[in-house]
Amino acid sequence: MDSNCSEMSPNAMVEKSLYLRSYPLHHGEVVAPLNPRKNREKAAEIFFETFGCPALFVSAQAILSLYASGRTTGVVLDSGDGVTHAVPVYEGFALPHAVMRSDVAGRDVTDHLLLQLRRTGHVFHTSAEREVVRQIKEKECYVALNPQKEEQGEHDKASMQHQYKLPDGSVIHLGAERFRAPEILFHPDLIGLEYPGIHELLATSINRADLDLRMTLFSQIVLSGGSTMFEKFGDRLLSEVKKLAPKDIKIRIIAPPERKLSTWIGGSILASLATFKKMWVTKEEFEEDGYSILHKKAF
Repeated sequence: MDSNCSEMSPNAMVEKSLYLRSYPLHHGEVVAPLNPRKNREKAAEIFFETFGCPALFVSAQAILSLYASGRTTGVVLDSGDGVTHAVPVYEGFALPHAVMRSDVAGRDVTDHLLLQLRRTGHVFHTSAEREVVRQIKEKECYVALNPQKEEQGEHDKASMQHQYKLPDGSVIHLGAERFRAPEILFHPDLIGLEYPGIHELLATSINRADLDLRMTLFSQIVLSGGSTMFEKFGDRLLSEVKKLAPKDIKIRIIAPPERKLSTWIGGSILASLATFKKMWVTKEEFEEDGYSILHKKAF
């Protein structure tokens, strides 16, 4: 949440208020921002004062993703539509000094695929057409284990061509753009950005953690978010991280099939625990103790 932005659209506010008034007793809110403390304070203020929320719990989304995998220690590589994070977590607590962020994520892959398709004569202008490109990305794109080899094989177009039927019934032929689009996750320089590749982001995050913890983190890499769902993403990531990790260290990547929804699943698991009611902050506690109770119980 950006404290400089408007809180929520009028329609969304009305819907939220009606929901909370209809179910006021047993509904807390689980939000998952990896945000500065002041933004979390603002979020709490909005939930309690604007929406009349009865209870609130704040957690970093990476921690919830880790819970979804059945772990409390590990490093979460979370890549969604707009941002990518590498977050080391120890016994349920994120290590802020080791968190790494990149603004290269799924939206950029969609944009790059759009550009690749435009070069082959397929133009998509409207938001609805852009949504079609996003669907093509999710269904047809994959990560190349060896991009150079794939580029060389691109000359054998017959073996690479895939057909995709558009909603209007027309068919487009997809070739090298299937792996060129997601390649920017590993090489953002391909689109003129100076962010580290997703593998470098992960390795740097682990190496910022305490020395005694690094071996554990390398063996507990948990993927989360829709942009980690590309075919062969985990295999390529493993190959790249091996080049950056110390020799003879065990590297293990956990890629839950439901990782696109890991944050929600982890929050659901946490909220279902009998001990969770002791963790959330009630509106009464917030009114009595202010932000201090929020930092004590939720962070």
